Amino acid sequence: MVNFLLTWAVAAASLVITAKLVPGLTIDGVTAAVLAAAIMGLVNAIVRPILVLLTLPLTVLTLGLFLLVVNAISIGLVAYFTPGFTVSGFFPAVIGSIVLAIVSSLLSKLIPSSEEA
Repeated sequence: MVNFLLTWAVAAASLVITAKLVPGLTIDGVTAAVLAAAIMGLVNAIVRPILVLLTLPLTVLTLGLFLLVVNAISIGLVAYFTPGFTVSGFFPAVIGSIVLAIVSSLLSKLIPSSEEA
């Protein structure tokens, strides 16, 4: 349970840092970040696999670059369903998805996993 809450906190912190770094992404506060992290988990678990499966031919044709578009769509969906989290366009969503992946992986490396403790 502690690992779940820690992962959720890392996702929320990653969203806040990404919103500070990427122009076009805004998040109003900690409550919006925590809610956006929860919704992002749901979107990544339910919607994103369906999108990846449906766009598989395009992804293969573009050698995987179309996954950036899928990630941008996912961030746009999270922003649509989260009050206080806005994305001002497609390109901020694409850049935000790249920055979010980098920031969340860096923050995850700083937090020790349950196997290391």
